[in-house]
Parts: sequence; structure tokens; C-alpha cells
Amino acid sequence: MSGKKETVLDLGKFIDKGVRVKLSGGREVTGTLKGFDQLLNLVLDECVEYLRDVDDPLKITDETRSLGLIVCRGTSVMVVSGLDGMEEIANPFLPSEEGGAVMAG
Repeated sequence: MSGKKETVLDLGKFIDKGVRVKLSGGREVTGTLKGFDQLLNLVLDECVEYLRDVDDPLKITDETRSLGLIVCRGTSVMVVSGLDGMEEIANPFLPSEEGGAVMAG
């Protein structure tokens, strides 16, 4: 085994591309990835934070606020995903409105 450490996640392919980052504590931001290091510290430019619902803090709303250039500390980064090819889908676990069968657990 060599002394060189390799990361599981290759963020190099996302440099200068849009990414969505979920942080511990529930915050979500999107921006252009400008840099990263082996500790997963991220530099995002043109960053936008998606605000949470006041009534349900686990739900993200369409409200946003512009943050500009930010540094995300690697210890708080939970998920990094590219914006290309990302789309929102309906929740498959909600009961069907058509009266379909609901799975019993």
C-alpha cells in the first residue's frame, strides 16, 4: 500500500461548474466550485443559500439569499452534487391520491 492518500470523491471534475452542497445543520447552498482541499474545505463563488421553512425547519423553500464568495468548512459538508442533470421528483413514499395500495411495514 502506498503512502499517497486518495479521496473517494473526485471534486476536480466540478471545478468551475455549479454544485449544490448540503451542510450539517440543514443549510443548503448552490454555487460555482472554485477550489477544494483534501479536508473537503470548499470555496464557492456566486453562492446562493436556500432558506428553510419557518414552520418546518427540515423543509427547504424557494426563498433564497445571495452569499457571494464563501468557504465551506470540510467538517460541515454532508453532500456535494453537481447541478447538471439534477431535477426534483415527487416523493414516492407519500400515499397515492389515486387510491393506490399503501405498503404496510
